[in-house]
Amino acid sequence: MDIGLKIKEIRESQNISMTSLSKMCEVSQANLSRIERGQQQPAFDTLNRIINALGFTVVDFFTLDNSDLEPDLKILLNTLKSFTPE
Repeated sequence: MDIGLKIKEIRESQNISMTSLSKMCEVSQANLSRIERGQQQPAFDTLNRIINALGFTVVDFFTLDNSDLEPDLKILLNTLKSFTPE
């Protein structure tokens, strides 16, 4: 899974500019650009802020299209989702 590409695809599908998203999640535009291009892996806190700014939880973000995930990771994410309040 390419996290940066997934962030970019969601951002663009919601018609959010990179500048707007960087302000919403308090991540510099330069760092967000590097993350989207796969040149930098975000720390969990940074990733969480980006995902939340896009309107998702971490679990939802990783289960949007989990067809390319390892079976054990799918099980783990489904288990985590069962603990997440609705």
